[in-house]
Amino acid sequence: MAEDSSTSPMDDSATAENELSKSEDQLNQSNGASEDTLSHSNGASEDTLSHSNGASEDSVEELMRSTLVHRGALEMGSVDNLADGLLGGGEDGFSIHKPSHHVPLHSDFWSSQPDKLVKTRFSESGASSEPAETVTSLLERTVLAYGEHTALAVKRQGEWQKWTYRKYQEECMCMAKAMIELGLEPHHGVCILGFNSPEWHISCLAAIMAGGLSVGLYLTSTADACHNAALICKANIIILENDTQLQKILRIRDQLPDLKAIIQYTKEVREPTNSVFDWRQAMNLGSRTSEARLRQRMDVLQPNKCCSVIFTSGTSGKSKGVMLSHDNLTWMCRRILSYVNFTSGEEHMISYLPLSHVAPQLLDVYLPIATAGTCWFAQPDALKGSLLNTMKEVRPTIFLGVPRVWEKIAESMQLVSMNTSGFKAKVASWAKGLGLKANLRKHDKSSKPFGWSLASMFFFKKVREALGLDRCHFPMTGAAPTNEDTLSYFMSVDIPLHELYGMSETSGPTTVTTTDRIRYCSVGRKFEGGEIKIDRPDKEGTGEVLLRGRHVFMGYLGLPELTQNTLTHDGWLRSGDIGYVSEDGYLYITGRKKELIITAGGEKVAPVPIESLIKQALPMVSNAILIGDQRKFLTCLLTLKVEVDNTTGLPTDRLTPAALACCQKVGSSSATVGDIIDRGEGDHKVLRMIQKAVDNVNKKASSKISKIAKWSILDNDFSIAGGELTPTLKLKRSVIMMKYADCIDAFYLT
Repeated sequence: MAEDSSTSPMDDSATAENELSKSEDQLNQSNGASEDTLSHSNGASEDTLSHSNGASEDSVEELMRSTLVHRGALEMGSVDNLADGLLGGGEDGFSIHKPSHHVPLHSDFWSSQPDKLVKTRFSESGASSEPAETVTSLLERTVLAYGEHTALAVKRQGEWQKWTYRKYQEECMCMAKAMIELGLEPHHGVCILGFNSPEWHISCLAAIMAGGLSVGLYLTSTADACHNAALICKANIIILENDTQLQKILRIRDQLPDLKAIIQYTKEVREPTNSVFDWRQAMNLGSRTSEARLRQRMDVLQPNKCCSVIFTSGTSGKSKGVMLSHDNLTWMCRRILSYVNFTSGEEHMISYLPLSHVAPQLLDVYLPIATAGTCWFAQPDALKGSLLNTMKEVRPTIFLGVPRVWEKIAESMQLVSMNTSGFKAKVASWAKGLGLKANLRKHDKSSKPFGWSLASMFFFKKVREALGLDRCHFPMTGAAPTNEDTLSYFMSVDIPLHELYGMSETSGPTTVTTTDRIRYCSVGRKFEGGEIKIDRPDKEGTGEVLLRGRHVFMGYLGLPELTQNTLTHDGWLRSGDIGYVSEDGYLYITGRKKELIITAGGEKVAPVPIESLIKQALPMVSNAILIGDQRKFLTCLLTLKVEVDNTTGLPTDRLTPAALACCQKVGSSSATVGDIIDRGEGDHKVLRMIQKAVDNVNKKASSKISKIAKWSILDNDFSIAGGELTPTLKLKRSVIMMKYADCIDAFYLT
């Protein structure tokens, strides 16, 4: 049989990268100039650097032409345009990499290796037919149109420091050159460990520009967790915030064979070495480094290649590295823009949630670029109390809060309401009734109820201003289920929350509710170009939610078997969530497949709906955890709302004002958790109140097995510092089950 001499797109791409790698060496060595000579030619122009290496524009253009055509990335007609953009530099002094409609395709929709191309799920028409684009191209287009617009702003020493989009890109390119000089290899990780800041964003985009992988690490990660992530992504560089994080990494440095440099971006390094640099030193290194090498890295970027790795928060076990491509991120930005009424150059976001999580990263890093919006950074103590001050000062137009953030805001507002009396209290009660009624029937496109203008003028407007949300047209909630009481409360004050549903594996949201498409307790409808189906639905139409589209991830880094088990052969993502789709296309999530309780008798119980009912019935309850897997009956662990120690982040024993109010309603004087559970046999007034609420929840149970037989109040509330919550405040059920195993076992001894 004759041997097939054809090459696959993957072979072509690999050859192209090899050619560009060779060309980089040729450029650096063609007239004997060493890499050191290039890096010290400070002040030399790009043209000077090119000619000093003995390579003419014609020869470079020819090399690019042959490489690009060989790669199959562009038609011949577009090579000239791209070469002109790269070599001419443009009047703004930076290259324009035009996105290609012709993306090299791999035969599979998934991969577990970051250097592999995956097949993009194009369609002949609609949203999925849009051309693929790299993150760097998205930034370049925004710089062209909005170069002098403010991109980033952070308050330091009491003053706002700002970056225009032009300065933002210049610093990204400078840091990218520094990363290459420090030894960043293509497809290797750049781990970023620190609170949200301009340096976090710059490091993220610089890593992508240089052909590496942007890898966010959770600020609360232990040294072991950092080691696991850095090892998996083969991190060449770790960028971190301060000496505390530096000491954490230094403890594991010897166990990271690929690590070449560490950069600290606040203050000077306490003990600098030849591999530990401060931010200024790294930027100086980048400014002395040739742009030619960076351009060669940027030239081989492909929309269907990995650029970012998101490590899951580990709610169900060990964290996994979710590989996202350029197209995953840029296509998702376009879907959000098409679904929500954003105005280019006029949007303002506040960055305060962990950027190592997919939703904040998409909304804080990439979406502002797509909208030419401004990202304002909150203070590191945002979740300890300063967030509201930032909200009032910035007045965001877009704001994402995880459910616990919205719950805390609602609690503080309700406390003010409880202390209000007379005419003001009556106006507030009337207005909130009107607000809830109007927002619940928005989907019917009904006219505003009588009195709306007065309620808006004297109540809703003032509430929005007090929260800094007076110009926020898209307040969002996501990352975990939001309870019905919270949703209802914000509807009543005319701040209807837009629920997002998604996960790291879908590059962020896959469904969203919009102002005219709100369905109570639904997470919304799918984006155009996305697909949803329910796998093996029961008679009520409920089953596992499957998702498909260009937003679905490439695969888990280094985990081919897990990737193959998560993605079907035809590209459907097994979300692990249980839900159903209504007749008019709205998705409702009822729980997680892994969280589903299967009792000793084989009955299946979804815990989340029951837990939500308990929290609704008992406003003083912070968390409710249903137990019963392989048990004869259901039990429940409860934690109460308490004050948090701002220094340690750990919950105290002191009840919050909202919890105190609940106690006072039943005539109790308890002020701490200890008062309730330790006073003799406990505070009978509060305990009776809780039992009555549990009885009422049981009356709503769909079956006998769905009723709660026993419950117990834990000494401490759950927290990130305590290990029971993820950085985005989701429950780590497996950790809770292990930590409180003795308490759980005690339920079933008698």
